[in-house]
Amino acid sequence: MFTGIVEAMGTVENLRPQPGGARLWVRTPEDWARPPLGSSLAVNGTCLTLIAWEGGCFVADLSTETIERTTFRTLRTGDRVNLERPLAMGAPLGGHIVTGHVDGVGTVVLVQPDGEGAAMRLHAPAALAPLLVFKGSIAVDGVSLTVAALGEEDFSVALIPFTLQHTTLGMRRPGDAVNLEADLLGKYVARLLTRLDRIPAHLLSGAGEGLSR
Repeated sequence: MFTGIVEAMGTVENLRPQPGGARLWVRTPEDWARPPLGSSLAVNGTCLTLIAWEGGCFVADLSTETIERTTFRTLRTGDRVNLERPLAMGAPLGGHIVTGHVDGVGTVVLVQPDGEGAAMRLHAPAALAPLLVFKGSIAVDGVSLTVAALGEEDFSVALIPFTLQHTTLGMRRPGDAVNLEADLLGKYVARLLTRLDRIPAHLLSGAGEGLSR
């Protein structure tokens, strides 16, 4: 579980195909505390398992599913990536609940300077669009952001100078692909509303009395 508050940026050192997917090497900043092997890491908003440290790089395996559903399919050596270690119990939840399970790949449509910050407009996959809520939360390449404007298949976010300087969003240009994860609570609500008629009545009693069948 993550919060969408990026801790550091890493650099892709190698991405090597292997049976069932690929192996990824990412160089981290020298002053970044190394998580132990087996830890989860969010890399551009995608939850990966750390399997080794080699030099100044951590190593993670990518499944075919991960490659097909995220921007890792276009990742190249030298690319910068956002890094976040998992949320510790009792730590401040500075952003919102992010699972690292990417819902789809969006596309940057427009980046417009706004003072020292910027407004970014993005196109969202059709299946993801119904889960976006005006003033709701969205993770873009693992960065917790607020939906500032919402269209039928696009949305906008405001990027403050700190975000532009300390995450890869400051490098994004129109046409770039980004990982998108909708707010977890919204996904549960959407799922529940489509299956109310299949839920036993006793499970909807008490706390669920306000739900309409």
